[in-house]
Amino acid sequence: MPNTATTTNTPQISFNDFKQEVLNDYRIARVSRECSLLGRREVLTGKAKFGIFGDGKEIPQLAMAKAFQKGDFRSGYYRDQTFMMAIGQLTAQQFFAGLYAHTDINADPMSAGRQMGGHFATHSIDEDGNWKSLTDQYNSSADISPTAGQMPRLVGLAQASKIFRNVKGLEKHTQFSNQGNEVAWGTIGNASTSEGVFFEAINAAGVMQIPMVMSVWDDEYGISVHAKHQTTKENISEILKGFQKEENTNGYEIFVVNGWDYVQLIDVYTKASQIAREKHIPVFIHVKELTQPQGHSTSGSHERYKSPERLQWEKDFDCVEKMRQWILDFELEDGNGGTLKFVASEEELKAIDKEAKKEVSVAKRNAWNAFIGEIKNEVAQAADIIDALAKKSANGTFISKLKNDLEVIAEPIRKDILSAARKALRYVKDENMAEKTQLQNFIKSSLNSAHEKYSAHLVSETEESALNVAEVAPAYSDNVETVDARVIMRDNFDTLLSKHPEVLVFGEDAGKIGDVNQGLEGLQEKHGEFRVSDTGIREATILGQGIGLAMRGLRPIAEIQYLDYLLYALQIMSDDLATLRYRTFGKQKAPLIIRTRGHRLEGIWHSGSPMGGIIHNVRGIHVLVPRNMTKAAGFYNTLLQGDDPALVVECLNGYRLKEQLPSNLGEFTTPIGVVETIKEGKDITVVSYGSTLRLVEEAAKELAQVGIDIEIVDAQSLLPFDINHDTVKSVAKTNRLLVIDEDVPGGASAYLLQEILENQNAYQYLDSKPATLTAKAHRPAYGTDGDYFSKPSTEDIFEKIYEIMHEADPNKFKSLY
Repeated sequence: MPNTATTTNTPQISFNDFKQEVLNDYRIARVSRECSLLGRREVLTGKAKFGIFGDGKEIPQLAMAKAFQKGDFRSGYYRDQTFMMAIGQLTAQQFFAGLYAHTDINADPMSAGRQMGGHFATHSIDEDGNWKSLTDQYNSSADISPTAGQMPRLVGLAQASKIFRNVKGLEKHTQFSNQGNEVAWGTIGNASTSEGVFFEAINAAGVMQIPMVMSVWDDEYGISVHAKHQTTKENISEILKGFQKEENTNGYEIFVVNGWDYVQLIDVYTKASQIAREKHIPVFIHVKELTQPQGHSTSGSHERYKSPERLQWEKDFDCVEKMRQWILDFELEDGNGGTLKFVASEEELKAIDKEAKKEVSVAKRNAWNAFIGEIKNEVAQAADIIDALAKKSANGTFISKLKNDLEVIAEPIRKDILSAARKALRYVKDENMAEKTQLQNFIKSSLNSAHEKYSAHLVSETEESALNVAEVAPAYSDNVETVDARVIMRDNFDTLLSKHPEVLVFGEDAGKIGDVNQGLEGLQEKHGEFRVSDTGIREATILGQGIGLAMRGLRPIAEIQYLDYLLYALQIMSDDLATLRYRTFGKQKAPLIIRTRGHRLEGIWHSGSPMGGIIHNVRGIHVLVPRNMTKAAGFYNTLLQGDDPALVVECLNGYRLKEQLPSNLGEFTTPIGVVETIKEGKDITVVSYGSTLRLVEEAAKELAQVGIDIEIVDAQSLLPFDINHDTVKSVAKTNRLLVIDEDVPGGASAYLLQEILENQNAYQYLDSKPATLTAKAHRPAYGTDGDYFSKPSTEDIFEKIYEIMHEADPNKFKSLY
């Protein structure tokens, strides 16, 4: 059964200290509430785009903050502003800077304007990309908007404490953990518990027994939809009773508490912290009877869907007002028979209320002036340049109008400035003058500045970037051994695990049997279950485990058994992992390595090549497609020297093929973003990757027999692709291009074609139309024939290349059909 609150033993403090703590909590709650109220008005007046606020959730967040310690991590809900204020990581001015989307990281330390307000983060890395001491600060992993999307990451943040507590060799990493005593705190709205990833993550944490405290802020609604349409029994703690930990079982300690009861909330959170921190048992706290005074967001009014009775109840049970009444009613008899009170009269609380209003009003004004003042300075600069241009140009009248229109905008944005400047440039396209050059330079400078403000930090821009890792070729002894390629993977992983105690590998079948292809054979027995471990069938939280572990300084390798199953985790990859560095303006990172296998599989569900969908959804993650296991092992060695996340797709049909065993395991590296020419030729450049390359090589031999000499380029890395622009050099030599891919038409082949033709300007060297050869639009039917008739075969490759050469020289290459 769920626990009721019990008072825990806490250090004794004087009544005066207790009084000051209570009144300070009330002040924080009032400041937070005023931020919500004034924030909504700022949106409705047009100064901000959208608002979603934490009003109605203030008091439980104060309680959570009291139990939160340095080194702990939050993975939360976009209404946790009171909590962030209570731990000293959010000021009222920063709150409004985020609302206005101020692009200065010092003004909006959460995201430098890249996320809407209510999405909170602390800084885990410094200006050089190095880790800060996470145990010396309060930590909040960067929020995302997709509902329940914070849950998978939470599992990894909590699991990290268990790893640090139990794995030898990690004791020296004191900047990441204090002997595993940290708790990961999750928060979510009650309606979002309907999401599948919520249940997946809750189950995973219960199985693993990790120090996680999960709070549900329950106000009975999900936007306009009542809990009766969201949750069985309308009560999340009721349906999770089966997770209650009992003697000799794993599971949760479950608490249910009213969100307006300040005293009981503190008791519950104090006890939850002790249970999770000391015993590594997850705790679930259902905080019910909360309200949402302004409705879901600034997009609507809750009066449209709540009854008059419900609206009145929300006024009566508003948590801040309930705390206020508790303070007024509080009396305690001291040892001398006197009466102790928090306040002598209501006037003291009115003074706090008034001061909170003033503080928030000043903060709002300062945040707005800082935001708009920066832009108005840019307006003035642009206006001066455009005015000088107008005085010299034959089209001065039209140019002056652009300047005047810009100057009268009361609340300009940068779009207004650049739009006016670029339109002014059109009027002087046929004129030459110093003022024109000045305008051109202003536009270029503004666009460069905009890149830093709005586009920088998608991937690492520090010295730690994996793109800076130099290539180290595999070395071979005189008596080199030829082995099944999976042995190279196994022995390389063994070396990495032995060298780096922070490395761990996990996934379905990864532990006891050493993965389905034996690439981890015997490594669990050698390195232990914490280092090489099995997981349940739950791809989203496997991915989330990796994110959370990586955010806490470990180097996880998360295995998704097959590439098609990656689709279960694609939302987490796309919305969380891929955007993490970007949405924190480079202040957080998660160098997770995702290991999977695919290519040339048989059947609808194991066809293994949705590459176009993946690469277009995971910008911010390196996507690597090695053609053999030596190349794959080299990628893992490279990635562990860098600090970006990556996906490595191994060739499923390559584990039993023979390769030579390198002698420098763990040291040789495959460079990221570098193509490799694996066969030189003069007639046509053929670009492909993965298992399809073996078919291309086979076709090359057959084409040679009819006098066609192809050059084969292995892409190796799709994100990024060919940073040195070596492919265009090949096209300049052969004057023809064919991209071969086992993805659907318009998938990865279209991406590669754009990279080569547009970004590398290869179009100028072509004597024939560039072409692609892809799989069919459907997934393959089961069996080898399904593969043959659904994906490019050796015969398809031969005939496609022959067709291109026939068009170029029909006399030499007679038509086959």
